[in-house]
Amino acid sequence: MTSRAATTATALFDTPAVAALRADLALALRAAAHHGLGEGVCNHFSVALPGRDDAFLLNPRGLLWGEVRADDIVLVDTEGRRLAGRHPVESTAMFIHAAVHRITGQACVLHTHMPYATALTLTEDRALDTRLSQNAMRFHGRVAVDADYNGLALDASEGERIARAMGDAEVVFLANHGVVVCGARLDHAYDDLYFLERACQAQVLAQSSGRALRPVRAELAERVARQSLQERLQAELFFEALRRTLA
Repeated sequence: MTSRAATTATALFDTPAVAALRADLALALRAAAHHGLGEGVCNHFSVALPGRDDAFLLNPRGLLWGEVRADDIVLVDTEGRRLAGRHPVESTAMFIHAAVHRITGQACVLHTHMPYATALTLTEDRALDTRLSQNAMRFHGRVAVDADYNGLALDASEGERIARAMGDAEVVFLANHGVVVCGARLDHAYDDLYFLERACQAQVLAQSSGRALRPVRAELAERVARQSLQERLQAELFFEALRRTLA
């Protein structure tokens, strides 16, 4: 990013629109903590600045998700340089999030090691079966799998490899690692993250019964996925409910 572009991005940090986006990002992180989707001070959520592809908001290094507030959010560019904010950022966050934003063009990038989704990345299939529960069917045709674990994301090439494995999917299961969930809007992306974990939980519990699973036809799963994407008002209402109930 040029110095002029960096100055412009920094000037945007405290505008009403970006301040609201920082508040929403902090809310999503606190909601994820509330729902048991976090892991220590690891993992990150990021949101691109509106109308830009060279700067994004990110949670800082060292804070639990449950304690993050709007003024803790950091603004960084796609090279990992901090443009605004009072906290440092973690290198692995930069390598994964910068690459996914840049290569896929997704506005919101949510990366977690949430337990049930991560459990499925340890299996031979590596991912959720989107023909099982109704919650799983909403993801039918929207999931990619990065089937080969390649160590910690400590350089740009690993982030780029993950982003390319994602392709045009909105969810990618990372073998032996976790998941990335993307979207154009933060409330929609968070809704997907939450229901992805619920779907994975149902599958893990069903598998633990030792009884044979009974998926539906792929055509029916496709129809349910289309129906779910037509009900995005539910995601928006869910996010507003979280805003009312999570301090």
